[in-house]
Amino acid sequence: MSYDYLRILEQVTLINHDGGSSRCYHYAVTEAVRLFNRCGVTIEKVNKETNSKVIKYFKNLKEKKIEGIINLTPSYNKLIVSFDLKKTNFKELKKIVENLDVDKEQPRLLKKIEIPICCDDSLSLDIERLEKKLSLSREKIYENFFKKEYFCYMTGFVAGMPFLGDLDENMRVNRLETPRVKVPKGSVGLTEQFANVYTFESPGGWNIIGNTPLKLFDSTKEKYPNLINPGDIVIFKQISFNDYRNYNE
Repeated sequence: MSYDYLRILEQVTLINHDGGSSRCYHYAVTEAVRLFNRCGVTIEKVNKETNSKVIKYFKNLKEKKIEGIINLTPSYNKLIVSFDLKKTNFKELKKIVENLDVDKEQPRLLKKIEIPICCDDSLSLDIERLEKKLSLSREKIYENFFKKEYFCYMTGFVAGMPFLGDLDENMRVNRLETPRVKVPKGSVGLTEQFANVYTFESPGGWNIIGNTPLKLFDSTKEKYPNLINPGDIVIFKQISFNDYRNYNE
């Protein structure tokens, strides 16, 4: 098996757990990696192919429940594996990872999820900024946004928040110069090639285009709390303000 796309970093950041009494290292499974100051990585690209491989390794390692692995953290283009040195070591985990043949797995059936969004002026907080930055009318911005299907690269920052790509080139815009202290729960934001949904009220600097009444994270569902997970396809559907207000009734 070829591992051209797979490299494992042995020189990585040291993590202390339990006040330093227990030590844990993490390493990254990633594509196109360079060591950076011997304690980090820089990644060459973010795309569906790379992210699909990250997801395959994440799910495979998670299902195996390997002793000593504390946490698995997938991102756009790498998987961080944290492990307890009292129970395992880098060489053992490296051997396990290198023996995984994720390419032989059956292709995952795509899960499509429709997310209702209201773009009323009271909810589309940054539509005027987007019009200026993109040199597009709001009608064209909404048309471009709603016509696409989006791929979930990862979830994070706050629980269940999906990072969705890829926006068309003419829809890409930088973050707000001054982030908001509070972004309302359900807000849908745009930044660079990605869209996201704020699953909770939190600080943030993404350009808010609308809001969804749909609950994307449910802490009572212990096994599957996220509505959207890495690898899922998301479709946004525009709804009226009246439908938005009455959505959960």
